[in-house]
Amino acid sequence: MIKALRRYFKKDQYKHLFLLAWLLLTLWQAGCTELMDDEAYYWVYARHLDWGYFDHPPMIALLIKMGYSIFHNELGVRFFIVLLNVATLWMVQRMLPQKDNRLYYWLLGAMGAMQLGGMIAVPDLPLIFFATYFFIVYRDFVQQQSWKNTFLLGLSMALMFYSKYHGILLVFFIVLSNLNLLRVFRFYLAVAITTVLFLPHLYWQYAHHFPSLQYHLVERNAARYQLNFTTDYLVGQLLLFGPVAGWLILYYGFACPLKTAFERGLKFCLVGVLVFFLASTAKGRVEGNWTVMLFTPAVYLAHQYILRKRVSRKPLYILVPITLLIVLAARVYLVYDFVPGVRIRPEIHNNKDWTSRLATQAAGRPVVFMNSYQLPSKYMFYTGQEAYCVNARNSRRNQYNFWETEPQLWGKPVLIVFHEGEGLPATDSLVRPYIRLYTCAVPRYYSYQLIQFETDTHTRFAKPGTVVHFRLGVKNNYTSPVLFDSTQVPVVGYSIVHVEDELPTVRSALTLPAALQKDSVDMEVKMPDVPGEYKLKFCVFAGVLPPTHNSQSITLKVE
Repeated sequence: MIKALRRYFKKDQYKHLFLLAWLLLTLWQAGCTELMDDEAYYWVYARHLDWGYFDHPPMIALLIKMGYSIFHNELGVRFFIVLLNVATLWMVQRMLPQKDNRLYYWLLGAMGAMQLGGMIAVPDLPLIFFATYFFIVYRDFVQQQSWKNTFLLGLSMALMFYSKYHGILLVFFIVLSNLNLLRVFRFYLAVAITTVLFLPHLYWQYAHHFPSLQYHLVERNAARYQLNFTTDYLVGQLLLFGPVAGWLILYYGFACPLKTAFERGLKFCLVGVLVFFLASTAKGRVEGNWTVMLFTPAVYLAHQYILRKRVSRKPLYILVPITLLIVLAARVYLVYDFVPGVRIRPEIHNNKDWTSRLATQAAGRPVVFMNSYQLPSKYMFYTGQEAYCVNARNSRRNQYNFWETEPQLWGKPVLIVFHEGEGLPATDSLVRPYIRLYTCAVPRYYSYQLIQFETDTHTRFAKPGTVVHFRLGVKNNYTSPVLFDSTQVPVVGYSIVHVEDELPTVRSALTLPAALQKDSVDMEVKMPDVPGEYKLKFCVFAGVLPPTHNSQSITLKVE
């Protein structure tokens, strides 16, 4: 028996056991850990399958929909994410030209994010999987430009784009690494295939006035640069590829000697994407996970560097056990809050408790959350009760701004839930570990987020204190007749913000029913008395709610 086991391990056939152990551990973690905020939000995506969403393409919604149809719990939300995670490890292992399974596992052991994040239902995981598939197909396409490889190249690019828009960066840097592709007819054919496959999403964006581009390229930009945008990004990358060995893996990846055009493409992606997002910190905060699609280039190049340079593996032998101890502590914390009071991702704990208590307060009424798309998503997942998100003029839009939920609430009693300082009268509160909410019972609810006011300009220059005329297009996105509160007719107004300081909102004489009878309306806006750059939004005042988000931001340059 012992001899048979030794022979089994000698042949490196234990790789199947490694992947099986990874799969079982990740499935256990996925089933025992409560949902994170964004996971619950994407679960709501899956209840409204579409070709696009405000924040992301639809791949994550489809995967969650399939998994939740099998298991109606956290495991169902994450089931196909876990399968893609394990499949990614298998594909990368097969991609390596020089095989050394033990070294590959040591590198995986050094990357805590892949161990812990391999079960989180966010768009990053399908992007990693389809990016790995794209790299494999690209390698085959470079070697043989057959019709099969041409179609698969086009398909792989489309699947990346359906996962997350950041996939376009990988295609760009691959082309930059091999400009000869621009002379190959079948590469253009692959691009055409990608375009055709991606057309449904492009049409969705067109039909909804390209909200994702507006959000990612304009609305996310910070008003001014802060040094911590850059420092947080740099530290985040070391943690992402580590947490303690990230610097070593990145160094190995940067220093790896290249042998093929395929490997040159991997290094262009690794360096190019990291530099691109480093430069992006000049415009605002860059989330550390945006570069997670570099998992395959980093592991591949680090693995080959160690083999080709025959460098010592002692640093890995020292750092990996430390990483595994950190990962073990994190795995336990994901399931059991053994450090109560310490706010480390508190969103993964006590969700069943606070949602059930809030459901008791609601007493069967729908719950409307102010300025939070995560909380209503968590509430619906854990209670099965209906909830909605309404956004005030100073908050950002989200997918709730596109779902036609409000007509189901008009005129009905609801419970409005909000945080302190959001301008509503509190009638009750909910104080639980990590969360403090206030509630306001409303006998008849009305809000109008699907009505948008549009202008033909995103920037307006004006002098201090002057009155500027705006012609607003009126876009009614409701398919059913719009109902109003006869005792308090909603009116249209505007809000002006300077950096983080908000000026008093202004109500106009224009009522919303009157505005909806026209294709466009006129609005007079008084400019601030103090010179500077401001953000203007047009909004609707309805009932007890603060004025809501009913237009894109317009930049006012008062000088």
